[in-house]
Amino acid sequence: MIDAVRRYDGYIVQSTGDGIFALFGAPLAHEDHPQRALYAALRMQEELKRYSARLRELGNLPIEARVGVNTGEVVVRSITTGEGHTEYTPIGHTANLGSRMQALAPTGSIAISEATHKFCEGYFTLKPLGPTRVKGVSEPVTVYEVTGLGPLRSRLERAAGRGFTKFVGRQREIDAMKAAAEQAKAGHGQIVAAMAEEGVGESGLLFEFKATSAAGWMVLETFSVSHGKASSYLPVIDLLHSYFKIASQDDQRTRREKIAGRIAILDRTLEDTIPYLYSLLGIAEQPDPLVQMDPQTRKRGTLDAVKRILLRASLNQPLMLIFEDLHWIDEGTQAFLNLLADSIGTAKVVLLVNYRPEYSHHWNSKTYYTQLRLDPLGKESADEMLSALLGEGQDLVPLKRLIIERTEGNPFFMEEIVLALFDEGALVRNGAVKLTRSLNQLKIPPTVQAILAARIDRLPADAKDLLQTLAVIGREFPVALVRRLLSTSDDELNRMLSDLQMAEFIYEQPATGDIEYIFKHALTQEVAYHALLVERRKLLHEHAGQALESMFADQLDDHLGELARHYSRSDNAAKAVEYLGRAGQQALQRSAHADAISSLIVAVDLLQRLQDGPERIQRELLLQLVLGSALIAVKGYAAPETERAFTRARELCERVGDPPELFSALWGLWLMHLLRGELRTAYKLAERLLWLAQSAHDPALLMYAQSALGSSSYWMGELLPAREHVEVAIPLYDRERHRLLTFRYGGAHAGTTCLLLAAATLWRLGYPDQALKREDEALAFARGLSHPLSLAFTEFFVAILRQSRREARAAQEAAEGVIALCVEHGFPGWLAMATSVRGWAMAEQGRNEDGIAQIEEGLAAARTTGAGLWRPHLLCLVAEAYGKADRLDGGLCALAEALGAAEKNENRLYESEIHRLKGELLFRRGASTAAEAQNCFERAIVIARNQSAKSLELRATMSLARLLAKQGKLDEARGMLAKIYGWFTEGFDTADLKDAKALLDELNE
Repeated sequence: MIDAVRRYDGYIVQSTGDGIFALFGAPLAHEDHPQRALYAALRMQEELKRYSARLRELGNLPIEARVGVNTGEVVVRSITTGEGHTEYTPIGHTANLGSRMQALAPTGSIAISEATHKFCEGYFTLKPLGPTRVKGVSEPVTVYEVTGLGPLRSRLERAAGRGFTKFVGRQREIDAMKAAAEQAKAGHGQIVAAMAEEGVGESGLLFEFKATSAAGWMVLETFSVSHGKASSYLPVIDLLHSYFKIASQDDQRTRREKIAGRIAILDRTLEDTIPYLYSLLGIAEQPDPLVQMDPQTRKRGTLDAVKRILLRASLNQPLMLIFEDLHWIDEGTQAFLNLLADSIGTAKVVLLVNYRPEYSHHWNSKTYYTQLRLDPLGKESADEMLSALLGEGQDLVPLKRLIIERTEGNPFFMEEIVLALFDEGALVRNGAVKLTRSLNQLKIPPTVQAILAARIDRLPADAKDLLQTLAVIGREFPVALVRRLLSTSDDELNRMLSDLQMAEFIYEQPATGDIEYIFKHALTQEVAYHALLVERRKLLHEHAGQALESMFADQLDDHLGELARHYSRSDNAAKAVEYLGRAGQQALQRSAHADAISSLIVAVDLLQRLQDGPERIQRELLLQLVLGSALIAVKGYAAPETERAFTRARELCERVGDPPELFSALWGLWLMHLLRGELRTAYKLAERLLWLAQSAHDPALLMYAQSALGSSSYWMGELLPAREHVEVAIPLYDRERHRLLTFRYGGAHAGTTCLLLAAATLWRLGYPDQALKREDEALAFARGLSHPLSLAFTEFFVAILRQSRREARAAQEAAEGVIALCVEHGFPGWLAMATSVRGWAMAEQGRNEDGIAQIEEGLAAARTTGAGLWRPHLLCLVAEAYGKADRLDGGLCALAEALGAAEKNENRLYESEIHRLKGELLFRRGASTAAEAQNCFERAIVIARNQSAKSLELRATMSLARLLAKQGKLDEARGMLAKIYGWFTEGFDTADLKDAKALLDELNE
């Protein structure tokens, strides 16, 4: 605990063995001492939790502590000890109330007073515990529990919440920054530094420039914090989290996947940076490969890794890097900025920094460095800002002069004073702004939230109660709904609404039919809402839900989100689960998959509050099935989250005795195992699905079961059984009855799946024209579904068929259509694979290196989704592209990996092509590997014949015929090629059959 206090520059007043008394802001003053105290408190609790976990492992009881914090002025008594040290002891009400907060805190938590809350709201997540009687204090004291870090990290972010005051007096600086940005865009990197005293507007300057000039730039921003010197690389880590889109809730595996995936997309040559990034971000798999490295070597490697990534990213899009508050910078981040500053002279990078005068650096001598010194606003600019706030009234000139004198033109202080004056009633606006009291009587609340809270508290009791009720309803609200929640007469309600509007808490807004209002600002609603006691808030939410049900009994589907919100914040868990589930189902049907997942996860969590029993099991079962379908689209078929949802659904089915929902649960598991490439498990599940469907005598279930067996057989290389299954399934589809089944079973629609599977099977069996016919049917079918996932799936299979037919231009167009759909709707799995197909098409059209990069990008992205089914195929694509680029060893390595993956999972579909492509690469090596190449071709032919895959047999036979012809065995080559070519009855305009005909003609000469 003492270490936590000292980490944030606190002072230990007293240590009693089982507790400590600490002081922040004295004897050493800090502008953010309340925040420092809470950072220290959170660190204490985190360390105690870790220590207690170790105690539990050893069989000992855990240790827990309570922390209390209060903020205010204290009298500090100093005592000089015999050793010459000076000790400080605070006395008085503020210190006593801090001690009371500690006593009131629940075990293992942090309790703070209203005074601390005013300074720290937004920086930390705070849970109101309500007013509490405290010994020695006449009025109840409002207590809050600190539960974690909040969303706000800087004062400027707080100001943005209310809208910025007119930006004045900085045009010269803005023009200088724009000129630097233009230079950087042209490839002449720039550094621009804004130096100013606190509150003069250096952060506002960067904010204004970013807001008006960021179009066309990739913007990454971060900042140092006053306590950041204790945490090395904190701003760099924050920057990397932004670049890799790492969220705080991501686990280590997810973070590693995001980094590896984006690096693969950015530039595969940067993969050597990944271990350094993992180590810096604390996500390296153990043992960390860098742990034994010399510390200085490791530091240099880490800094260089981050620099290389940013400079490479700037080649794709000009990069605007913003580092704020360098006066608090840590050593590691400073070293990184020094390295970056030395490297951006020829890059499309503009580095924007700000700091206070006490900070120094060594960049001044660089020709691409510009320093902007910001002074307080001059009288003219300060007067312009105040005129925007107060108006032009002559009677306010003395006040403006006084504000400018008091603040010395500091924009932040000026704005805060004006807000406080209005709040106190010292300023009133009645057409024009008027001053109501002498200037020496003015008092200023410390925060915007405190101002709003004070204004709300001054309302009459009935008006305050109304405002808080409105805050529960939401940012916007119709009067008819308000009437149902209050027993007030219409005249009284209209009067109070009018008073709240006159006081500028709410505004009336245009609406058809009933009158509607909106809160003037979201912050007003937030303060009014959080001022309510928790129990009162829950009750109002339930009443609001009941009122909505009554008002819109025939239109509940139009209000599911509102109903779900109200009931989930009430104590009525049953209603909350009902409406969250319905909202999730509705979102899924609208292809709003992320919204569906959010609603359904909350519903599943709330279910735990209901009594266990058959009804709860049934509810959770239905929720898990819908959740699994939504997760397929967002996370992918093979994702762990998808597996958890369907596995849980299957467990619930077993608890209630194989209900009808078992088919849906098994279908989801079948999809997951299929896309992972676990084909034997998938086939067994498909057989179970067929048994269930036959037992139920349900044509829809039979269609899905036959589709599952057909798909499993197809990927295992059993083409004739696959064709039989899908040809049985296709006639079972009924457009009207089965249209919505996709939302029940997830993935692409079974109707499109069967048609596409038929097309793919027909091509391999040697019927390319019939395959095209089925493809056209599938495409028309998918376009009529209004289901983006089914359309993306269909267009991807179209791209694959065109790639199989070696129609590069058509394959690229289809793949780019899939990519556009996936980017728009967020389908990571199909996006990854379509990217690889586009890469193959680019390589086929002569852009070998670009094509290889695209294929590898798709491979890397597909790996992060866990989908192994298509991996052998994608590796064949990259091997083929490697061959065109004369990178034979790379191609052979890719094929070895493809063969290993195929054999591991019994994925026989591409086995023939793997051997044929390997033979082609060996053949090109020359006579020394000709025999091995011939073995590969012969093996490919045998596999293709066993699968009845005539199209693949034709390809492998052409490869073998070319080799035999080169060896002078023309008759043997001619005979085998003529036999397979003569089998075909269609598709003579395809590339393979044209090549076969040309080769036959050449052999006949």
